[in-house]
Amino acid sequence: MAFQNITPAKLGQGSIGVALTTRYTTPASTRTLVKDITICNTSTTAPINVSVYLVPSAGTAGATNILYSNIQIPPSGFVHRTGLNVMNAGDFIQDIASATGCTINISGGEAV
Repeated sequence: MAFQNITPAKLGQGSIGVALTTRYTTPASTRTLVKDITICNTSTTAPINVSVYLVPSAGTAGATNILYSNIQIPPSGFVHRTGLNVMNAGDFIQDIASATGCTINISGGEAV
């Protein structure tokens, strides 16, 4: 499948919890380009560690598919990543934090 007719998309947005959460799943017959990820610590008192995984279809989050590995985000701080990751149909993004207080925004595009 060639990357033609790519539609820009907000792939995921929300609060990162202390349990592993699926933020986005690539739809059937689609490939996804993950272009931009921003994680913000809205807490003003403590750093929070965050992990983000790009998991292949039917896979599980682990060392072989981690994008951010327990990165520490300072109070009122953020991490911004611009890059390009390709996800196939059924692949998904998961995240987890050491405490509540972080938000995540993921954008990119979907090609059908």
